[in-house]
Amino acid sequence: MTTELRVLSAAEWDAWFGSLELAFGGVPFAPESREMYAALAEPERAIAHWDGADCVGTAGAYSFRLTVPGGAAVPAAGVTGVSVSSTYRRQGLLTSMMRRQLDDVRSWGEPLAVLMASEPEIYGRFGYGAATAEMNLRIDTSRVRLALPPGTDGVRVRRSSPEQALDACEAVYGRLAAARPGTPLRRPGWERVAVEDPESNREGGSPLQCVLAERDGEVTGYVTFRLKPAWDDAGPRGTVSVRHLAALDPASYAALWRYLFGIDLTSAVECHNRPADDAVLRLVSDVRRCEVRLRDGLYVRLVELGAALEARTYRAPVDVVLEVEDAFCPWNAGRWRLTADAKGTATCRRTDDEPGLALSATELGSAYLGGVSLTTLAAAGQVRELRPGALAEAALAFSSDVEPWCPHGF
Repeated sequence: MTTELRVLSAAEWDAWFGSLELAFGGVPFAPESREMYAALAEPERAIAHWDGADCVGTAGAYSFRLTVPGGAAVPAAGVTGVSVSSTYRRQGLLTSMMRRQLDDVRSWGEPLAVLMASEPEIYGRFGYGAATAEMNLRIDTSRVRLALPPGTDGVRVRRSSPEQALDACEAVYGRLAAARPGTPLRRPGWERVAVEDPESNREGGSPLQCVLAERDGEVTGYVTFRLKPAWDDAGPRGTVSVRHLAALDPASYAALWRYLFGIDLTSAVECHNRPADDAVLRLVSDVRRCEVRLRDGLYVRLVELGAALEARTYRAPVDVVLEVEDAFCPWNAGRWRLTADAKGTATCRRTDDEPGLALSATELGSAYLGGVSLTTLAAAGQVRELRPGALAEAALAFSSDVEPWCPHGF
């Protein structure tokens, strides 16, 4: 079959989105969700395969700025809406869209592309590496206690509607973003995603609720959640399902968790996306009753390798030559000398010098935000040390003080 791949026009967005819905199971988005995503759409950054009037392949790229180690906000293409119609599989449509999209991202001057993968095995062949982890929790609040830090009793918690609290919550999110690699700096309008609450998505739970933490009249944290009532022969067994929780200080953070643990008629708190180093694991009395599970989160693709490696800072001085394999973006392939001083400021330039490490663009994507160690990748046979000492030197430099994390999808 012959299809046409082209940039989307604004008038084609409904057909594009409908094709995407069909590829992901055919369940339509709620009208209010579809309206929201239409408002956020950037059709000029989306592409589609067309067979006549039928849209049979989709891929988009939001314009984000992503926090990297050191706190810089780096332009990044937030890849989204990737699909191929089930009757057009194995014809090269996905590969051609990935090819076109990465060429476009490069032309836009964005050194990074990032995505949340529907299936983790798909994107490695295009140079994306899993760079962050998401922690899922289900805490038995009938059996687990919290050790609260000093000052917790001085934090006021009060209820608010998610809509009324939106600006205050977004201000907290913005203040925290620079401290956590992997966090997107949201463009105007994206704060609406945090309070999206169609009834069809509640799975028997309540409408979205919000509680704010305050000190001296200032909002210092927030949590949004829904309640899922349940009963058995012993009584109430409801669940608190947390969507987002963020706080500016330990006392505010603990006060929000204490509130969640104490909600009447519930015996569990569940979270589906928390950072792997979430401090709640140090507050609980019994981590074994928290049902901790990790899964892959954000995938990172270095589109312009030199610019990407220079955009972040490094934890320790480093001087290493990287032999990089990148068949899909061949302009990245070859030898690069990465040097960083004691302040972490880096340069990355082409070189003919002998390499210290050999790896592919996929491994560089995984290691880029500091959450996946080059040492671990080497133990898996995915990074090769060619100069003694180069691996330890680079692994320390690439590491991060905190685990990288992407707090929401896109």
